[in-house]
Amino acid sequence: MFIASIFRPSAPRKPPKYSDKRRWFEILAVFITGALKYLFMDWLELRAFYIISACLIWMVYILRRFQAEKQILTDWGFQKDGFTTTLLFSAPVGLLIIPGLFFTDISKNMSWNIIPVMALYPFWGLIQQFVMISIIAGNLGSLTSLKLKKPQVTIIVSFLFAMAHYPSWPLMVFTFVMEIVFIMAWFKWRNLWALGLLHGWLGALFLYLVLERNLWNELWSVF
Repeated sequence: MFIASIFRPSAPRKPPKYSDKRRWFEILAVFITGALKYLFMDWLELRAFYIISACLIWMVYILRRFQAEKQILTDWGFQKDGFTTTLLFSAPVGLLIIPGLFFTDISKNMSWNIIPVMALYPFWGLIQQFVMISIIAGNLGSLTSLKLKKPQVTIIVSFLFAMAHYPSWPLMVFTFVMEIVFIMAWFKWRNLWALGLLHGWLGALFLYLVLERNLWNELWSVF
């Protein structure tokens, strides 16, 4: 049943009738959010402040849009339909973590604080996938002025997501491949919950086990 759903053509979706101006505004807002990441996270090392602020700002935007357009949550992928299929289709990306384990000391990298990270990171992963896929990929695929095809949108957005993780080349490669699979799943089943969950869990494991980074300590490094 799962295999059949992969090859079954996705039901055609009529994009919401928004103006290109609004779509470009949303894309610009994501780029500004990404630019501020280099300022607050990479330079000032205010990781917790940036993550909490970005989540709150985009949550407010989601709420305001929902109040005006009830269907918008489904259009963005905040729905229960397709959760299991999206999860099963996208989870094999985690296999990319295995080769990196041969070059690291797993016992040295593991720490108790991976538990709160695994619990909290999916929420941050959900916001990231929302802005990258629901906003950028969804809008690029619906712009009347560009008329990009889904494969073009997939590569462009995956490249942008990888560049957001510069200068870590292993992380850039991992996020590029991960985002390609995630966007393919979103275009087919339109479920953002599964992608946010996988982003949080796979991202945490990759950073802890392969790159030997302690996300919990990094989050509170300013203190």
